[in-house]
Amino acid sequence: MATSHPIPSFPSMAMLFSFFVLLLLLENVAGETRHYTFNIDYHNVTRLCHTRTILTVNRQFPGPRLVAREGDRVIVKVVNHISNNVSIHWHGIRQLTTGWADGPSYVTQCPIQTNQSYIYNFTITGQRGTLLWHAHISWLRATIYGPIIILPKRNESYPFVKPHKEVTILFGEWFNTDPEAIISQALQTGAAPNVSDAYTINSLPGPLYNCSSKDTYKLKVKPGKTYLLRLINAALNDELFFSIANHTVTVVEGDAIYTKPFETDKLLITPGQTTNVLLKTKPEFPNASFLMAARPYFTGQGTIDNSTTVGILEYEHPKHHKSSKNLTLLQPTLPPINATAFVANFTGKFRSLANAKFPANVPKTVDKKFFFTVGLGTSPCPQNTTCQGPNNSSKFAASVNNMSFALPSVAILQAYYFGQNGVYTTDFPTQPLIPFNYTGTPPNNTNVMNGTRTVVLPFNTSVELVMQDTSILGAESHPLHLHGYNFFVVGQGFGNFDPNKDMDSLGWAATKSEVAATTV
Repeated sequence: MATSHPIPSFPSMAMLFSFFVLLLLLENVAGETRHYTFNIDYHNVTRLCHTRTILTVNRQFPGPRLVAREGDRVIVKVVNHISNNVSIHWHGIRQLTTGWADGPSYVTQCPIQTNQSYIYNFTITGQRGTLLWHAHISWLRATIYGPIIILPKRNESYPFVKPHKEVTILFGEWFNTDPEAIISQALQTGAAPNVSDAYTINSLPGPLYNCSSKDTYKLKVKPGKTYLLRLINAALNDELFFSIANHTVTVVEGDAIYTKPFETDKLLITPGQTTNVLLKTKPEFPNASFLMAARPYFTGQGTIDNSTTVGILEYEHPKHHKSSKNLTLLQPTLPPINATAFVANFTGKFRSLANAKFPANVPKTVDKKFFFTVGLGTSPCPQNTTCQGPNNSSKFAASVNNMSFALPSVAILQAYYFGQNGVYTTDFPTQPLIPFNYTGTPPNNTNVMNGTRTVVLPFNTSVELVMQDTSILGAESHPLHLHGYNFFVVGQGFGNFDPNKDMDSLGWAATKSEVAATTV
């Protein structure tokens, strides 16, 4: 006997509809799961009349975009087809309970060996904007890098005018020789590594370099429109000025955190940093094209690639304009290479958006206070070898509180998880071991100590960290970011930090919630 299927009554239909709505709401809160596959492989690329076999992801240079929404789960399978060990770092992603997905080799994971794969699995929480992914071992990140684009949750908008179009611009470097050979030689000799042969915009050096006129990035825009430019500095170690001739931009985000908008006609972007800006084009066809230029900011004493990469901003032609060949090409004015006053003024303009929806919850109490001196030192030259560092008898070595990090053979997080003693120690100095005049005459002994030392903190600890640059072997400007977390910049200044004088200004900033933009 056949059984019949009764038609649901109106109350049960309403329950089904309510359940369906609940599922949609839960999906909106929880986000989607996005899957990517990154194949690390070789790829031949020609720049500056030099053809090199470079390392790429999915044979793209720069690498593919990773796009997700705030709240999404991201799963990336990375397959290593090259002879080098490799890992990928999701630069700026808050790795909440997923520290093993962060990517720095021998810190949170052992690198991926040849013909092996690894699956990164993390959820994007409380972030929206632009970040960067890149290789995190040796100098493989010279060519293995790409953008992370985090869109707002569904049905949520930007806290600024909706752009007509979004454009990603990655600054990078080109080396005519293998970057791995360059850093290998530097580590062996102890000298500073050779610099790049060109800077690039979306991997293209531009027409100011020899044999490069055809390798120029062009951004085509329409008059009277607003464009969101997602700017990313993927260079190895160079801070870059950037400007578009006869145009101003409005800074609206830094490192995936919304900021109070401010206008500027030139900006600074440091390695690993991202900055979103709004570009409002001219209301009518300007009968001109405009160079977009980037060149380094540098205050050190070593050598640097002191060159300029340019792209071209082109307006769509009205129908009566048949060609752009006769258009005037206007050039921007960039600050001098050592324009520290401009840099201090520019970075000081970053402020958290700090509204009801995106508050700046600065900790009101501090559990731990650290003072880190950061700079260059030396390591003695190994016996019976010749080094090319200071006095040809030592090697350059970076350090924090005179400690230079020694890579372990087992990842630190793995060693912690399995209780492997002897891989690292927990005695990293949280204060300088020997205080001195950090910005004055350096001490006679510049040798650093080497070790795999860590600071162990209880969960949910609030930390106040003062970072003091030193003038040992020359002062250097270099960005620092904290893997897996955000922090608030509450003050900055010149000279030696004075806790009795400088803490007053920091206290004012925290009280007013006018803190600098959260940085990653």
